[in-house]
Amino acid sequence: MTTFLKKKYIRTTNIQFMRLLLIPLILLFYNNTNAQCKIYRLSDRGDTLNCIDMNNKKQGKWKIHVDELRGEPGFEEEGEYKDNLKEGKWRRYSLMGDLIAIENYRWGNKDGEQEYFYNGSLEHTESWKAIDPQKKFDTIFVQDLNDEYKVDKKIIKVNAYAVKDGIWKYYRPGANTLIRTETYNYDVLVKPQTVKLNNNNPITDTTTNPLLKDSLPTSNPNTKKPKEILQFEKKHKNNSKIKVRDGSTGN
Repeated sequence: MTTFLKKKYIRTTNIQFMRLLLIPLILLFYNNTNAQCKIYRLSDRGDTLNCIDMNNKKQGKWKIHVDELRGEPGFEEEGEYKDNLKEGKWRRYSLMGDLIAIENYRWGNKDGEQEYFYNGSLEHTESWKAIDPQKKFDTIFVQDLNDEYKVDKKIIKVNAYAVKDGIWKYYRPGANTLIRTETYNYDVLVKPQTVKLNNNNPITDTTTNPLLKDSLPTSNPNTKKPKEILQFEKKHKNNSKIKVRDGSTGN
């Protein structure tokens, strides 16, 4: 046998040996993973799903199917559990396969932005804050109603472990047009103000909404008029034939 053929034979033998060595290692890892699950099922790709460990806690990737019941539509959702609590990103679908919601969890509670869809379009978003269940008190920051740059720190007792916190947005169905917002500060709704856009469609905004406050028209009745206009109005206040143009339209 030539030197070239000998080297080729040795290289081929080594590759086959490595493959044979990897097979039991993969099987060992796979068996150890499943050995932690008292109950589980396998996906079409061989992934371990719906694991219940020896302590009867849900772990890892889960796919859940809920049938329609008493008029309530069914759905399917997928995400991960950690020690029986939802963790990270979860997706929910209708039984027809349409995306219904994308939710984020921490410690089993909603945390951060949540998105909800209707007929394939974004319907509204929510903003939540999850609180560590081990905490009995939490520190929050409260904005001064009279001074937007002043913030007070306040320690409160924890009564719920998921609170509305941040901006909630509502959209026109099928158009992705923002029609309303709500701002929450630790489960407290900041009183909304109704304003009008250029097309005169009403929209609800809050005093702390950074998305719209710079783009919406505002009027301040306390704004001082120029001195010349004040003198003109004083001089002709009893003359009904003179009209002062103030920028308004219509009769």
